[in-house]
Amino acid sequence: MKKMSGNKLLVKALREEGVDTIFGYPGACTIDISDELYRQDQIKVILPRQEIALVHEADAYARSTGKVGVCLVTSGPGATNLVTGLATAYYDSVPLVCFTGQVARHLIGNDAFQEVDIVGITRSITKYGVTVRRREDLGRILKEAFYIARTGRPGPVLIDLPKDVMAELGDGEYPREVNIRGYKPNTHAHIGQLKRAIKMLGKAKRPLFLVGGGVNISHAWKEFTEVAEKTKVPVVTTVMGRGAIPTDHPLYIGNLGMHGAYACNMAVNECDLLFSIGTRFNDRITGKLHSFAPQAQIVHIDIDTAAISKNVQVDVPIVADAKEAVIKMLEYVTPCETERWREQINDWKREHPLAMKPRPIMTPKDILDEINQMFEQAIVVTDVGQHQMFTAQFLEVNEKKRLYMSGGLGTMGYGLPGAIGAKIGNPDTPVISISGDGGMQMNIQELATAVLEELPIISCIFNNSNLGMVRQWQKLFYGKRYSMTCLRSGAACRGRCGQVECPEYTPDFVKLAESYGAKGIRITKKEEIRPAFQEAMESRKTPYILEFIIDPEDLVYPMIEPGGTLKDMIMDC
Repeated sequence: MKKMSGNKLLVKALREEGVDTIFGYPGACTIDISDELYRQDQIKVILPRQEIALVHEADAYARSTGKVGVCLVTSGPGATNLVTGLATAYYDSVPLVCFTGQVARHLIGNDAFQEVDIVGITRSITKYGVTVRRREDLGRILKEAFYIARTGRPGPVLIDLPKDVMAELGDGEYPREVNIRGYKPNTHAHIGQLKRAIKMLGKAKRPLFLVGGGVNISHAWKEFTEVAEKTKVPVVTTVMGRGAIPTDHPLYIGNLGMHGAYACNMAVNECDLLFSIGTRFNDRITGKLHSFAPQAQIVHIDIDTAAISKNVQVDVPIVADAKEAVIKMLEYVTPCETERWREQINDWKREHPLAMKPRPIMTPKDILDEINQMFEQAIVVTDVGQHQMFTAQFLEVNEKKRLYMSGGLGTMGYGLPGAIGAKIGNPDTPVISISGDGGMQMNIQELATAVLEELPIISCIFNNSNLGMVRQWQKLFYGKRYSMTCLRSGAACRGRCGQVECPEYTPDFVKLAESYGAKGIRITKKEEIRPAFQEAMESRKTPYILEFIIDPEDLVYPMIEPGGTLKDMIMDC
């Protein structure tokens, strides 16, 4: 076969792997790769405005399509700007392959211009990372990168590409198979363990399914819903598992954890069998570990061996892909006697329904209710904060209406670029981002990307003039000492809060949207919500910002006290 440069082989590998979109930002160490991408027309190249946003766009593209997201950045600051996005993808099990430029091999270790050890920096937040040292290894490493990213527990892979290696001529053949010694991910459920778990399910008086993001990642919504319906076992989810069963399903209780519904947290506290699928049992859902599900035997199905019994000791461990395990469960499960148990759960729901107190002014729930009514099909991407928890509580999620967010890392600034990536991957589906006024400003430069790519995303900003979630903690637990959370604060009022008039809010999001070539609407009343969405929904090429002015006193309830148990819920204030 004719020899080719490493740059050409990289582009060939992308085509062979079925990559149709790459999110890239150029620089000196990747300019030759950019040149090769310019010479082809099969792979669309998206040019964001910042590498931090770029990796979030690839991340949401991957989450919403099921494909591997692909990034290309240069060395030095281009590479280090990936760190937060790589950690975001790592914690949420998102398949990414990120290519970073690197200085020529003879300069590595000499503090050359824009040289960093990005493999070393990201070792703990990538599934695999390597610097390509020999041209003859390039094809194999590229093939392995995509395989590792998408198999087992998915995750980000980083491939560091020295400029001289990529310029070198070598074999142009791209491998067809992968054989990595020591990496043989298991996806099939152990039938003996699964039957044991199902037998326990049948004997339980108060069984409960706990479903995490693993069911959504494996696209097992339909199959899991069938299992729940066949067994008649009620279901709670983590925030990342929301949508594993339609949120209006009679067996669905809601989200559990720090801001979980009262009935969910009580159900976990009182169940005698907790059958969990695809969750890591992190601290946001368990509260104090010693008091989590104190009466229950615990079954845990997860693709990642390391996740089982890491935080919560389980009785029946099953290492398997969530979808394969759920499909196998359908062969064996039978109806369970859960009528009395479900009546108890419904009593808890009636006792403390998940709701916000009706108010004459516009609330976050009013906005989400309109989204539920107006959008039969949509992708909703949130930022991180109060708006995220309101969305997780009140947004209807099902197979046609999906919800994506940064769950494990809690990355502010994810919302807008996430919506861009999701829209690029799903051009025929309405895409809505929901952000706070703080998170929106962390990557607002990506409005330019949305405008130039002609993406009619709808960006909702819940503007309460504050960093709302931190302010909520300050109100409830820090004596209302609102330090560093007011986004109007500055030189004009510093140290004189309440003594002088508040400065004007900056920026003016409507004018800012217009300056980028987008459209902006400010909404202050309930009756303005629907007309604003109707106008934005008619757009075919232009992004919209919908700025909702909400009260900073709208807090997220229920809430578990810091260091509390699932029973220690603050219901309202």
